[in-house]
Amino acid sequence: MTKRALAALTAVVLLVFGVAQHATAGGQKPSGALTVFAAASLTESFDAIGKQFEKKYPDIDVEFNYDASSNLATQINQGAPADVFASADQDNLQKTLDTGTVTPPPVVFAKNRLEIAVEKGNPEKVTSLADLQKSGLVVVLCADQVPCGKYAAESLSKAGVTITPASKEENAKATLSKVSIGEADASIVYVTDVKAAKGSTSGVRIPNDVNVIATYPMGVVKQSQNQTAAKAWQQFVLSKDAQKTLRKFGFLPP
Repeated sequence: MTKRALAALTAVVLLVFGVAQHATAGGQKPSGALTVFAAASLTESFDAIGKQFEKKYPDIDVEFNYDASSNLATQINQGAPADVFASADQDNLQKTLDTGTVTPPPVVFAKNRLEIAVEKGNPEKVTSLADLQKSGLVVVLCADQVPCGKYAAESLSKAGVTITPASKEENAKATLSKVSIGEADASIVYVTDVKAAKGSTSGVRIPNDVNVIATYPMGVVKQSQNQTAAKAWQQFVLSKDAQKTLRKFGFLPP
């Protein structure tokens, strides 16, 4: 065999080997455990999407840690074992990008808006943000550092309304719970929270000119022990089926 022929044969073998290796790596199906840290307002929608995801990837077991985005960002920056971080605002995800614990670039997968939550049937006749100033009305808000707390403060400022809340809760779900169990007359949470409460509270619309649009970004944690599954989850949440589920729970498209 001539040197030229041998070189040509070697090149073909290397090409075929390279293609085979790529096919094996590319064809590897995600498997194992996947831990998603997600904003509390995503609880119901992500639970539903999780079932859809596991149906598509039966070898993956998804677990969720729901909490205020500010708490989740702190946990991830302190080394908590997470694969994906889905935040209810860009600021808290940025904190993890700044420390290098989440890999850029993040992707925006949904948006949300605020609503006034009141007791079922609205016995106090709350119709606007201004009504939250009524004497004797017990109002609770999310804590200042929590996305829903920052968004509520922005909305109240736009409306020129000042209130003194009875308490400030750790996340949107805890804030809504105060209303649903009768410990508060009203709160400001997300439209999706009121919808997910399935009638245990009522919602009062906040007009667009004084409302705030919440942006939800998501990123893969750099130290994830299952990068393949984490990236598969991120892609799946952006898929048509998952986006349809998010719309069902009241989220706006990204």
